[in-house]
Amino acid sequence: MKRMPFEPPTEHYDEHIEAIDEQICNLIKKRKELSKNNPGFPTRQLIADWSIKYNFYEDFLNSVFGHLLNEEIYKPVIEPKGFLKNIPILKSFEKDDVFYSVTYVGQYENASVVHFNIDREDVDDEMPRSFREPTFFNLSIEGNEVDYECRIEGGGGSRGHISYTFIVSPALPDDFSELKLVFKQCKVPFQKPTGFEFVI
Repeated sequence: MKRMPFEPPTEHYDEHIEAIDEQICNLIKKRKELSKNNPGFPTRQLIADWSIKYNFYEDFLNSVFGHLLNEEIYKPVIEPKGFLKNIPILKSFEKDDVFYSVTYVGQYENASVVHFNIDREDVDDEMPRSFREPTFFNLSIEGNEVDYECRIEGGGGSRGHISYTFIVSPALPDDFSELKLVFKQCKVPFQKPTGFEFVI
């Protein structure tokens, strides 16, 4: 999924605040360094106190700190180019009657595309699907010294089947025997881990 190019919401900019805006950037950088890029999120009480002290809406502050928490999602997107071949993987994991599988990986010159499926029996649950807490999975690659970047590209499906694709860069080797695909379940929208993870 290609990211839409950013368009400034207005052509106006008050140059009197340029120095202040640069200070904001500098403070964000210091915040990132001091927290070792793991700042967490201010408590509800802090948000409430700051909204009163500095005359901001609480939801505005929640939005600001939410964006600061997810800087990685703004990383430049790598689009797979130069298709080479598909490699069958056929690895799986099963828990609580849910079947998780990686069927194949698409190999490109600059990246790999991992195809991840979730299948379950379509049964009538006590809690309707529309009321379930929304979750998704993050992927990481272990097994060699290469630092792989994994980005979920999108997904969809029916009541009993969901499929996701992940773009991995640089491209994975054709031999997967020494690699581990680690899937970690997270809650939306802030990628909070649920504690459920598995390796295939």
